[in-house]
Amino acid sequence: MTKILIIGSGGREHAIGWKFAEDFKNKEEEVEIFFAPGNAGTAKVGKNVSLGSIEEMKNFAKENQIDLTFVGPEAELAEGIVDIFQAEGLAVFGPHKAAAQLEASKAFAKDFMAKYGVKTAAYKNFKGSQLAKEYLQTQEFPIVVKASGLAAGKGVIICQNLEEAEKAVDEIMEDKTFGDAGNEVVIEEFLEGFEASILSFFNGKKIVPFISAKDHKKIGEGETGLNTGGMGVIAPNPLFTDEHNRLFVEEIMEPTKCGLIKEGLEFAGVIFFGLMITTKGVYLLEYNLRMGDPETQTTLALLESDLYEAVTKAISGDDFDLKFKNQSACCVVMVSGGYPGNYDKGFEIRGLEKVDCPNFIAGAKLSNNQILTSGGRVLNVVGLGDSLNEARAIAYEEIKKINFDYEYYRTDIGVI
Repeated sequence: MTKILIIGSGGREHAIGWKFAEDFKNKEEEVEIFFAPGNAGTAKVGKNVSLGSIEEMKNFAKENQIDLTFVGPEAELAEGIVDIFQAEGLAVFGPHKAAAQLEASKAFAKDFMAKYGVKTAAYKNFKGSQLAKEYLQTQEFPIVVKASGLAAGKGVIICQNLEEAEKAVDEIMEDKTFGDAGNEVVIEEFLEGFEASILSFFNGKKIVPFISAKDHKKIGEGETGLNTGGMGVIAPNPLFTDEHNRLFVEEIMEPTKCGLIKEGLEFAGVIFFGLMITTKGVYLLEYNLRMGDPETQTTLALLESDLYEAVTKAISGDDFDLKFKNQSACCVVMVSGGYPGNYDKGFEIRGLEKVDCPNFIAGAKLSNNQILTSGGRVLNVVGLGDSLNEARAIAYEEIKKINFDYEYYRTDIGVI
């Protein structure tokens, strides 16, 4: 019996558990999967356990002889969960605290990129709002103002003029809109182009990339309105060409690997590259040191390789490859009305049993045998097809089978 512990409570963790479970169906050995804390969807894949602190998670892993812990969210990684588990001899997939700074501090990440020649936008870091505003008076617009710390994907403000930029600095640094994430800001050159997301696994020696993906971050049709944690994803990204991939490998992925090794930041875990493709080339916007959401749900549905085998080989520092189906995937996110602002919850989700494609719960809980909404992003439906159009058609046909009060989803995910 192989025992796996997955840390987290969203659609990403549901998808990771689902993929492990699917792969183990083809093996003689059985698998037992625990989620801390999990959600209504993960409860169908394995067992949800209530573990409040990293100390409790560590003790649970030791007492239950967990073979692998897979860490989903960035907060625990930034707090050093991997260091704590490794000190106890526990197998864990994720960056140690020092490497997790590449996501936890945008200032640290930008300085790392500059030091190792990773192609990125021109920038400057500031720990005081007055100096930041003085710098802004010398810049061209639009410009990007970022909270340096972890801000749940929301600490990035594109400013069209000096007034907007100064207001953004005040909101981040003085008003603490994003809490302590705003103790330092990064002011960055605005890049015009289209975005691509590339997940990858790192074994301490080489980085093995996933297929490319395209995220749809805005709440409204046609990429309008407020930023969200993600309203949908398609993979592979049809705009991301072989030439773009070559530039990514040569000017971003390989310099990143060399920098990590030179800095002594080797680990077994995920590196997520957020890219901007412009007429001047491929640029790195940011690193995440964990699986993206909902990129995970989309790309894992296409992953042919055995996930447990790839992860355990990465932890051992062994060589491995990742193979993906020659298909397209379209993930559509259903959210609570009002998200990403205020929204009501506690509404029953109906029709999930009729859905005939991969689907993952993001924000819902079990109560009296009912699945009730409990978050802003509620669930993900992933259509798979031989073309993007086919994948889109399947996703939107299947999502119609599901309903809950005040539901909302975009109807243009994957429209290029």
